[in-house]
This record gives sequence, C-alpha cells and structure tokens, in this order.
Amino acid sequence: MHADQVDVGADVVAALVAEQFPQWRGYPVRPVVSSGTVNAVFRLGADIVLRFPLQPNLGPELRAELRQEQEHARLLAAHLPVAVPEPLGLGEPGEGYAGPWTAYRWIAGETARPDRVGGSDTFARDLAGVVTALHGIDTGGRTGSGTGRGGPLAAQDADVQAALARSGGFTDTARLAVVWDKCRDVPRYDAGDVWIHADLMPGNLLIRDGRLAAVIDVELVRVGDAAIDLMPAWNLLAAGPRETFRRALGVDDATWERGRGWALVQAINALHYYVETNPGMAATARHTLAAVLD
Repeated sequence: MHADQVDVGADVVAALVAEQFPQWRGYPVRPVVSSGTVNAVFRLGADIVLRFPLQPNLGPELRAELRQEQEHARLLAAHLPVAVPEPLGLGEPGEGYAGPWTAYRWIAGETARPDRVGGSDTFARDLAGVVTALHGIDTGGRTGSGTGRGGPLAAQDADVQAALARSGGFTDTARLAVVWDKCRDVPRYDAGDVWIHADLMPGNLLIRDGRLAAVIDVELVRVGDAAIDLMPAWNLLAAGPRETFRRALGVDDATWERGRGWALVQAINALHYYVETNPGMAATARHTLAAVLD
C-alpha cells in the first residue's frame, strides 16, 4: 500500500516474541486479515494481538508514539462503556524487523459494517454513548495542536482539492466540491477541545450480537475538535440511524457540518490512494462519499 512499506512474516514475529517475551514462546502466530493501512496485525495464541507498523523506523519518535498510544488506551479503558485494547507490552527491534511494535489483549468481536449494523438505531445509540463518554473525559486543560485530525477543517483544503482532482473517474467530484466548500467554511467551534478518537472507521469498531462491543486502534487519540468523531454518521450509518446518532449526541448544526467535512476529507484522500491496493478501504471511502452526498 505504501512505497516504503515492509513485509513482516509470521516466522519473524514468532522469533521476536520468543526472544523478547519468553513467557509467550511457542504460542501460535497467525496473520489477521484486515483493511488497516498502518499496521500488520498478528494474533498470538488465543488472547494476544501484535501490531507491527508497516513503515517502521529506529528513531525515538515512533517509540514515543507507541508508548503514548498505550497510555491513551489505558485512559479510554477507564471511561468508555465498551472494551478498549489492554496494553501488554512494547516490543523492540530485532532480526527481520527494524522498529518497535506493540502487544495488546485480543478482543473478540466482528468488524462493524454497514450491512451488519448500519441500519440499527440501537447500534447508533451505542455509538453515541461511547462518543459522549469519550468527549466527557477531563482534558486537564489540554488543547489541540491546531494541526492534523481534529484541528481546523480549512487546513485540509489543499489535500482535498488535490484528491478531488485525482478522483474524477471514481466519484462525483463536482458535487463533492460543493459539499466541501460548505463544510470547510463552517466557523471554528467555541466549546473547546475534547478527547477524540479521530479514527472511528468501521474497522475500528467491534460488534457482538449487533451491539457495539469495543473501540480499537487508538493510535490517533488526542485532544481536538469533537466534530471528527462524527465520521461514523457517514462511513457506517444509514440515513435513519444517522439521525438517531445525531439526536443522541445533541450536536449543533455547525459541529454536524464539520463532521460531514471530516468524513469527506478521510474518504476522498483514501479513495484514490487505496483504490488499487486496499479494496476494503476503497469500498468504505465510496460508501462514505455517497452518504456525504445523500
């Protein structure tokens, strides 16, 4: 998927585990198929999941990011009404893999998909409950960085315009440009920054018996604009449950439009980038853009 992506094999993973976590030596290692774009994922035994960044490096920044990710997982676990991956360890570079990696407790469940839960008002209310709890966590006075996900939506304009220019053969870019112009120019919120997940994609939501059971992949958790966590309204939910989600959250029109804008940002950038290399991500992008135009 990426020009500098590395391939990680189960044999390399097993050797790293045996060397660094001898208590897990001998546990079977199985690749986990997913539409994720950042990590190669492996299941270790019955209860452990290992995450290996596809673009590893030996610099201190990646190690710091992975440590922070595990801190954020602990923070969310203490406040959310559903499961969050429990950190179990931080792996080191070794033979066959030049970078740090992480271990978490495995959470059983199915990936949320529009055809499974997109039409469910119950699921929409479950999701709203999680988002409400997340945004209610005390920030301790922290504010967002003002860049990237959860920062000003208008700062994404150059990337969106470039993605629209590349995507004419994949989607209705003329109509999307009109929507983007509207969302981009919605005034910045006044309510202050909150804790955000910033990547509430279907693949990061697990379900059991039609109910939301877990939120995973917390690597983008940060403080920022609450609107970005409205993305599931378009990347997952049908029109009726979308309104149920909105009513349960009680968000104002400006926040809702920024959320729509963030859904567009994610999808239009993903579509052309992954259309050949990640069909699952491209399909989610198409679904999202259709909903944005709905």
